[in-house]
Amino acid sequence: MKTLVVAMLAMAMLVGCNSEPTKPAEPEKPKAAELLSGRAAFQKTFIQARHWATDAQPYRLESQPNSDSKGRDGKAAIWRASFGSPGQMRATKPFIWSGSNASDAPSRGVSPGTEDTYSPTNNNTRIFDSAFLKVDSDQAFDVAQKHGGDKVLDKNPDLPVIYILDFNRENELIWHVIYGSDRDSAKLRVAVNASTGDYMHVEK
Repeated sequence: MKTLVVAMLAMAMLVGCNSEPTKPAEPEKPKAAELLSGRAAFQKTFIQARHWATDAQPYRLESQPNSDSKGRDGKAAIWRASFGSPGQMRATKPFIWSGSNASDAPSRGVSPGTEDTYSPTNNNTRIFDSAFLKVDSDQAFDVAQKHGGDKVLDKNPDLPVIYILDFNRENELIWHVIYGSDRDSAKLRVAVNASTGDYMHVEK
């Protein structure tokens, strides 16, 4: 009996020695920003747009610089895609993809915008077939760099680069690579054919 009691006491002491105080749970580390090229972000928004309208077609895609991304290398943390639906009383709806947790960004994932109407004859809202989009924004950036963009960024290392994709009057899908925060104040704007990857011209 004494032997049993001694053995039980020894086991209790052993358990007590090995037990460690419970460590507080470590706070989750914030996710790093996700940067996508235009085509990758477009595909994410296109899926959501087709849930909104089965005949939804894009007419504009544009990046938005923020504290997580200046738009270098053809990638951004925020992309906004605008879609038109000819069958739904000519309705239009934007969808925004965000890969950023920054305070100057929408919540992560794809968020729908406000539905509106559009005119199919308006050059600013001409829908296009996504099959025309064969050249991604990173390739467009490389082309623009070879036509003056590299010199602009050498002189202005903090300058954001934004990308706008739309149809022109000649039925060509164009990447507009814009060195600056908007078209009006840009230091350089280069047009690249989004179907062939060819340099087109410097925009005035």
